[in-house]
Amino acid sequence: MTDLLSPLPLRGLTLPNRFVVSPMCQYSARGGVVGDYHLVHLGRFALGGFGTVIVEATAVTAEGRITYGCPGLWDDAQIAGMARITALLRAQGAVAGIQLAHAGRKASSIPPWLMGTDEREADAEHWEPVAPSALPHAEDAPMPRAMREADIEAEVAAWAAATKRAVEAGFQLIEIHGAHGYLLNQFLSPLSNRREDAYGGSAENRMRFPLKVVEAVRAAMPEDMPLFLRLSAVDGLDGGRTIEDSVAFARAARDRGVDVIDVSAGGFTGSRFEIGPGMYLPWAAQIREDAGLPVMAVGLMGEAELAAEALSDGRADLIGLGRAALDDPNWPLHAARQLGTETRALWPKQAGYAIERWPGRNTAKG
Repeated sequence: MTDLLSPLPLRGLTLPNRFVVSPMCQYSARGGVVGDYHLVHLGRFALGGFGTVIVEATAVTAEGRITYGCPGLWDDAQIAGMARITALLRAQGAVAGIQLAHAGRKASSIPPWLMGTDEREADAEHWEPVAPSALPHAEDAPMPRAMREADIEAEVAAWAAATKRAVEAGFQLIEIHGAHGYLLNQFLSPLSNRREDAYGGSAENRMRFPLKVVEAVRAAMPEDMPLFLRLSAVDGLDGGRTIEDSVAFARAARDRGVDVIDVSAGGFTGSRFEIGPGMYLPWAAQIREDAGLPVMAVGLMGEAELAAEALSDGRADLIGLGRAALDDPNWPLHAARQLGTETRALWPKQAGYAIERWPGRNTAKG
């Protein structure tokens, strides 16, 4: 259990433990502004022992939202809501992180709970997505507009501006979303990037825009603030990106100031993976070894023994949980108890003494 509870220094920040809440879309913002729901949703993880909590994919432009319910930082008016979240997380001893993102051709979607229904929210919006090439991500998806070089330069500036707003809001680390078939992944993959200019064709050209984003974000951040990059290790389709492509990109990102790779996979229609505990862990371990960077392991990492072994075996440095955290916001506390660690000091002071005296403690979940 020592590894899971050990701190991790990154630049001028020290993560208090290795438990991380992965960014999870909630599709519940209005006009890109987060509200009370987000405050409670994220605050419960800090109370539950997660050392780092990363706010969901936050759009750097209005057109970059996955849905009209996604948060954003393209406008100064969106800073205050985020500042409430960072203040709460930091007051509870958790590191406040945010994932900046652009959905590209997967934008202008609807919340998943409305898919396949005739329901429509009163403030629903739709718009023309942009992408490296005019190729929809699915048969029933809107046709995106291929980005011009002027659009690419404007997007780089938008990432930098959103980064400055994130810093102003009090976030302590920033993650760039380069995975799951969203805009940066679309440029990286030959499945979605059919450009014939300096941003398409060769692997070097396809990396050009994502690396410009990395450079712009890094330059807009304080030097002592860590920068994460979420990466789909493979596309999971014939002709798509391979783990070797991801290692090469991770090395280039490392040289431009990325500190941690958050290793996921997929995001393209039709991609398939063998589902099971630690499903992406082998790719995380390879990127860690070959690119020489700390990695965060995600993908059904919700078994305490698996998480502990991934760290002790040197296959990962952080453990990211999504749906397992939704199911059990106190997962780190329960995992620590399961692995034989005394947990009173890990609970908030308002709860630890009561849990210690609870007659039903030994039969409780975890």
